[in-house]
Parts: sequence; C-alpha cells; structure tokens
Amino acid sequence: MHQPRKNSIVQQVFSWYIDYLFKRDFSSYNYTTDLNVKEDEAILLLSNHFSWWDGFVMVYLNKRVFKKQFHVLVTGEDYKKQWFLKYFGGFAPEQKGKDVVETLLYAGHLLDDPLNLVLLFPQGKLHSGHVGSITFEKGIMQVLNASKKKFQVVFSATLCDYFNQRKPQMRTYLKEWEAEEYVSLQLLKSEYNKHYDHALKQQSKIAL
Repeated sequence: MHQPRKNSIVQQVFSWYIDYLFKRDFSSYNYTTDLNVKEDEAILLLSNHFSWWDGFVMVYLNKRVFKKQFHVLVTGEDYKKQWFLKYFGGFAPEQKGKDVVETLLYAGHLLDDPLNLVLLFPQGKLHSGHVGSITFEKGIMQVLNASKKKFQVVFSATLCDYFNQRKPQMRTYLKEWEAEEYVSLQLLKSEYNKHYDHALKQQSKIAL
C-alpha cells in the first residue's frame, strides 16, 4: 500500500497555492456552512468526482470548515502521477487483490481517530459532471465495516456553471447525514443521491 507521507512545509506551500488557484481560475467559489462538526468524531466525506479540481476543493474546505487531519483514498496511478497527493494524506493500493483490501481496511481504521477526515469518491473514478446520479463502488462498505462506526458522515456535491463569466462559478453543497444503525450500500447510495439531486435542483434555480 502507498501510505501518506505528510509534510507540514509542503502542505503549507500547497495550501497557499490552492488559494491562489481558486482566485485565479474561478469567478467565485461558495459552499454551505450549516454543519455541526464534532470534535470527538472523525469525518467520512463522500463527494462526487468530476474534475481535476475535486481533491483541491476538499482540501480547501477542510482548511476552512472541518479542520481535521486530511486523508484521501486515490488510485495507484494518481498517487504516482500527482506526487504531491501523498503529502496531503493521499494513500492508495499498490496493486489489485489483497493490497486493495488492506488499503480499504486502513481507511476504516483512520475513521477511529476523531482528529481525522477521510475523503472517498464513491464513483471510484472520474465521471461527467452532468450525470443524473452518483454510482457507488462496493469497496466503501469495507471501509465502514473496518471502523468502529463512530464518525460523522458528510455528503458533498460540487457543481460548476459559467453563466455570464469567462471563468466558472463553483459551489459545494454539504450535508451531514445521521447514519442508521445498519447501513447498506444501497441505503448509503440512496441517501447520497437524495442530497445530490437536491444540489442539482438548487443549482438550477440560480439565475443572473
């Protein structure tokens, strides 16, 4: 397994760089703020995955909203190509099979520490930002079952529009979900997609 190699200096430099990129490449970025972040629980952050920006967006949000130790499960290919990911808590399987299972177990154990935030992209890979619903890979249940199941679940849906600007406007819709005692893959997918559908409807109401 490719493990995270956190480095405070690299994190500080890239944090500044991310702020710079947001100001340079977007006409605006907004996010919902009505969340009750619990200090005594880790956060499992589930997000749609439609762009190169997605990880940067979540790092940006963690800095301003969640304020936890950031971790993100990525593919082995992305871990190697985007060298900086490991310094932001990126981890990945080195190969298929047993190593994938060990990586999912590692993600679950991270959720037992209240200082941590673990970002997962349920789709597993990039999809168009225009999809009507978000698919969920089965591995997410292995993450949940490997933990002590005492953590917050936060749904995130990020959407972009240009409207009358040269640069896009981006919004992230966040929602805390109170998990039931028994969580199935189908239930988790259904509840996330309710949030995603709500975000799409809210986004469609924006007019300039």
